[in-house]
Amino acid sequence: METRRLGRSGLATPVLMFGGNVFGWTADRAMSFALLDRLVEAGLFAIDTADVYSRWVPGHTGGESESVIGEWLAARGGRSALLLATKVGMVAGADGRKLSADSIVKAVEGSLRRLQTDYIDLYQAHDDDLETPLEETLSAFAGLIKAGKVRAIGASNYQASRLKLAVETSATLGLPRYETLQPHYNLLERAIFEDELEPLCLAEDIGVINYYALGAGFLTGKYRSESDFGASPRGAGVKKYLNERGLRILRALDQVAAEYQATPGQIAIAWLIARPSVSAPIASATSLAQLEDLIKAATLKLPADAIALLDQASA
Repeated sequence: METRRLGRSGLATPVLMFGGNVFGWTADRAMSFALLDRLVEAGLFAIDTADVYSRWVPGHTGGESESVIGEWLAARGGRSALLLATKVGMVAGADGRKLSADSIVKAVEGSLRRLQTDYIDLYQAHDDDLETPLEETLSAFAGLIKAGKVRAIGASNYQASRLKLAVETSATLGLPRYETLQPHYNLLERAIFEDELEPLCLAEDIGVINYYALGAGFLTGKYRSESDFGASPRGAGVKKYLNERGLRILRALDQVAAEYQATPGQIAIAWLIARPSVSAPIASATSLAQLEDLIKAATLKLPADAIALLDQASA
């Protein structure tokens, strides 16, 4: 499996990172274990999760995904062969701030405990916190790196101006910098990333591990009319894409998929992997059959004419 470096961190990821939000949610413990086993076997050793997954499920409090991964690690071993990425800061801590030093220091201990490991490869700020000075946040992360609890740090959902300021703050104060960005980016949502964030990441050598690679499932082609929305818990969330542009993108995906004996979803991921700024898109699966689709996508190389067709359809 091809690997790519994550910024200047010294870490490398396969060209596809698995989204662990499904663990303990839409994939039960047994299926989660089966998915993790197959991921490692296929060389997809990078797993992304967060301390809030899956807080949105009735009866869940957050940390369920990390706990399943930790139980699997305890049963299987092989921690050093994995790249574990998790996140902090989507929910405010006891002091009312999401990325205060106190919130980060307390949150990391919970993540380490649930993951049943003594270090996190990539620890990410899940959302920007305008209430906390960047110096405080980055200094807290620096302490975790110095203590050996974290290897590198990244940012998620940051606007370009704030990410640039964070990088400048790190340089000025001699603090570890955000080596990765986790933005919302796919064939349907291009401007969010491409207008300002992509040029910044390329200029600063920041790795990109984008989420919603399949547009919440729309880019798989399973939602082509409103009658299809009941096919998944995510169905209602993709209604906004069911318009002329969305259907045009699906037609282009169908055309390229037919030419390369692939599925629309595989082509959508392969388009992301071909983007020079992208280190590894994040995608999830809730069954072994879906995972096989992702594995094929990770090895699919699109020629320039296929990329141009998709670029034009999604412009």
